[in-house]
Amino acid sequence: MSANPSSFFKTLSIIHLALVGGIVAFGTFKYLNNGTFIANADPNDVFIYVVPIVGAFGYFMSQFMFKKQLQAIKKTDSLLLKMQKYQTATIVKFALIEGPAFLAIIAYGFNGNALFLVIAIFLVVYLFMQKPSQRKFLEEVPLTLEDKKEFNNPPNR
Repeated sequence: MSANPSSFFKTLSIIHLALVGGIVAFGTFKYLNNGTFIANADPNDVFIYVVPIVGAFGYFMSQFMFKKQLQAIKKTDSLLLKMQKYQTATIVKFALIEGPAFLAIIAYGFNGNALFLVIAIFLVVYLFMQKPSQRKFLEEVPLTLEDKKEFNNPPNR
């Protein structure tokens, strides 16, 4: 990977879109296949406890791990290394949101409980809002003046 911001964000955006699209397609398939949308809080259903806990865990861990990985980016790192570390942190954040969303959809597929589908929808909306952008990168990564110049005027390769 070269330190080319346009290809960097294009790659991250494709990954983001694929993850969001995959969850939406799977959720839509499960909903159309199942066709039910019932509000049922059966205390004997293990998913009634697991899905909300895993969903909340994924949400908070995605934020925690992302911030922790961003803190590992040193101002002295090269722009390329900063971009690679940012990409890794972003993909980990996406995965920690995507996993619980898939679990919620799978749980919904078993019994049609609306709670699971609603949790999946909230997680997908949150994941969608995490779309990578140059503005976010510039705000979240400790860049030097040289990094900012290189970022805004990448070398032609």
